[in-house]
Amino acid sequence: MGNEKSPSPFPLLLLLFLFPSPSLSNDGEAMQDIAKSLNVPDWKSTNGDPCSWPGVSCEGGSVVGINLKSKGVSGGLSGSISKLSSLKSLQLQGNQIRGDLPSLANLASLESVDIDGNAFTAMPADFFSGLTRLQFVTLDRNPFKPWSIPDDVSRCENLVRFSASKAGVTGNIPDFFGKMPKLQMLSLSYNTMKGEIPASFKGSNIQSLVLNNQLDGFQLTGSIDVIAWMTQLSVVWLQSNGFTGPIPDLSKLASLSEFNARDNALTGVVPSSLTSATTLKLVTLSNNKLQGPVPKFAGGVKADVETGNKFCVGGATEQCDPRVTKLLEVAAGFGYPADLAESWEGNDPCKSWQGVTCSGQEIVVLNFANRHYPGSISPAIADFASLQKLLLSNNSLSGRIPDSLTKLQKLTLVDVANNNLTGKIPKFPQGVVLNVDGNPNIGKELGSSGGDSAKIAGIVIAVLFVIGCSAAALFYYINHRRKHKKFGRVSSQNLQDEPELVKIGMMGMNSKDGGWNGGHTQSSTGSTVDPQGMYMPIQAVRSATKDFSEDNIIGRGGFGDVYKGQLNATAIAVKRNRAGLMGKKGNEEFRAEIDVLQKVRHRHLVALLGYCDDGDEKLLIYEYMPGGTLEQHLFDHSETGFSPLTWKQRLVIALDVARGVEYLHSMAQESFIHRDLKPSNILLDNDKRAKVSDFGLVKLAVDRQKSMMTRLAGTFGYLAPEYAITGKVTTKIDVYAFGVILMELTTGERVLDDTRPDEDTNLVHVFRRNILDKKNFLKSSPDPTLDLDEEDLISLWEVAELARYCTAREPSQRPDMSHVVNKLASLVEQWKPSSCDEDGDSDPRMSLRGGLEEWQNSDSGFTEWHYGGPSITHD
Repeated sequence: MGNEKSPSPFPLLLLLFLFPSPSLSNDGEAMQDIAKSLNVPDWKSTNGDPCSWPGVSCEGGSVVGINLKSKGVSGGLSGSISKLSSLKSLQLQGNQIRGDLPSLANLASLESVDIDGNAFTAMPADFFSGLTRLQFVTLDRNPFKPWSIPDDVSRCENLVRFSASKAGVTGNIPDFFGKMPKLQMLSLSYNTMKGEIPASFKGSNIQSLVLNNQLDGFQLTGSIDVIAWMTQLSVVWLQSNGFTGPIPDLSKLASLSEFNARDNALTGVVPSSLTSATTLKLVTLSNNKLQGPVPKFAGGVKADVETGNKFCVGGATEQCDPRVTKLLEVAAGFGYPADLAESWEGNDPCKSWQGVTCSGQEIVVLNFANRHYPGSISPAIADFASLQKLLLSNNSLSGRIPDSLTKLQKLTLVDVANNNLTGKIPKFPQGVVLNVDGNPNIGKELGSSGGDSAKIAGIVIAVLFVIGCSAAALFYYINHRRKHKKFGRVSSQNLQDEPELVKIGMMGMNSKDGGWNGGHTQSSTGSTVDPQGMYMPIQAVRSATKDFSEDNIIGRGGFGDVYKGQLNATAIAVKRNRAGLMGKKGNEEFRAEIDVLQKVRHRHLVALLGYCDDGDEKLLIYEYMPGGTLEQHLFDHSETGFSPLTWKQRLVIALDVARGVEYLHSMAQESFIHRDLKPSNILLDNDKRAKVSDFGLVKLAVDRQKSMMTRLAGTFGYLAPEYAITGKVTTKIDVYAFGVILMELTTGERVLDDTRPDEDTNLVHVFRRNILDKKNFLKSSPDPTLDLDEEDLISLWEVAELARYCTAREPSQRPDMSHVVNKLASLVEQWKPSSCDEDGDSDPRMSLRGGLEEWQNSDSGFTEWHYGGPSITHD
């Protein structure tokens, strides 16, 4: 035996060649399947060892990496990818790979997945299951069917980056993202997400939070207070959502470099912690409801903040009136409510500021009753030395009544009934009426837990109150059709018993001397009027209209006439209801109309100025609108002397109307439906900016489904099919009517016209038929009065398509008004119309200064992350 030779190694090598390791055999088969399903230009030959293929990395004979970034790859991705048990990195970004994305479940070694910029259409439910080592995920810009982020992601404890922008993600932002210890970047922009930023994000390690531009009427909402506690944040993009409330103190964000929160509904004063941030490079806050002085940033900061906000002055070098500053401190105690931000415009609080009544230039009444405001009573109220009445009843205020209020020498009434106030009641001087009823813990010194309980109770009460609100309706019962008068023809056909009313503009104001003082008063019949300071004595109205002179009549309606008047140098319009025609029910509806119009206030909605209820005289007072109606400009310009509207003007008007209706649907404290949108209900000022008037409003209670049945109201031609047939009311009936208006703006033709052939009487049918042939439509359908260049034709076609979607027969196929606003805003901003009010809430110009201008005009700018950090890119 000692003389036997050692066996030759050749048979062993032959065996290894014929029977490779199980790992290599499995990976080889899987890679062959992948190569068959994918069209990879660099893989000209897929014979032999896949570890030799370009873009494939191996360790120990197993595939650990596939990198085909931007290699022109097409085809589909085989499910065999899940068999590569040692795979660590999958980089397929920037190709044209289509079909369903296969599951990667249980690839325990996988660390990064980058498949952005492809055409994957479905995300498997178990895609993230078992990926315990996963660190980087980029799914951006894939046309996935709607999918929600699964709970499996929460078990990816090593996750550093999760990016799924423009990836079909729906639902709420998962709470678990705020609890992932290693997560640094979260990008979920351009999806259809909703809800609030989770409270769990407080204290998280997220450095980049990109949530901008949710699509198709979806928005993230609520406050952004949690941002203040995300101390690692460097990039914050919240643009084009529905966030409300103030910008919080950001002093704890020591590395903040980008803060983009434009196109939301943020209120309050821009905090100094943002303006003084030394690391800040980019800030954009345009098109919110921000108040106070224009913020001034350091010279190296690219800032866009002045457009479309509610700043008291026009530039960063100007100062707010001290009264404005103090009133904003008062509003801060309430959390800067949106309705105050909407009303408080300019630098003189004695000009139409909601809740503020003045005598001369001194503030004498602060009336914030029945607003359901949270928060507390600000000690800044004590700085108004002339204050006589403080009305804060029926809110959800907590905390103490400030002792400093006792020093107001002219104070006669403090009404804080029905709140959640606590603490010792201050001792007011004799002669001050104090009403603290309905505050169960007033006089008690509660600890922190008691205070929290009171706040919770207040929230519960507020929610129950809203849920208990029944839907209100504002109807007019009139049997006459509108007549052709010297003030303009009206041709729209209204439904029986729903005649068109004369359209006039409205705004709030206070008179400074004579006539109306905005205070408490009584009618000549002795009935007490409301405490809102909107009652006007009959003598003042008669004087303003020259005792209702025939020469002052500017319109007629079924209920009566409309008169132009002059009140303290302000042009007004007075709707005078015909005596004796209202009856008891009419009187109730007159009061209901006043109540509704007090609640609905927006730059592009007419707002009630005042009223008079004196015996048979039932008067509503509005601001006079000098620009006429859209109907007069669009169809009657030859008779009225108006110049035909340009295409740019029509686009701006459409956006103004869309913003107003969007507010009715989703931004007011309650959700309202207009029901009678049409050109004669759209009023213009001298700059061709639009306001919507004559609401046949239906209020949707929040505890009901998003539809309800009402008596039919509206105008033929603008009625959505489902509403005309069933009387079912949803916000989509306004969308349909708006689509008809877009058709009229595009073609210059009335929706109903008996001079057209019988089959073409209804413009909607003609329009939807003609739009099927784009070339012929653009040649024959636009209004011949329009002078259109090539760029105009492009936008006109986009508006025409939007009109088609808005008038879809099925309500579910119509967009929400928020989507309509976004679409029109992207078209309007291209022209930056000279007629736009640069301080306006709805100003469509949203470009950033300097180098960001091109990016801001793009349709889908967002922050894209790579391993090296954030960079602004284009889609």
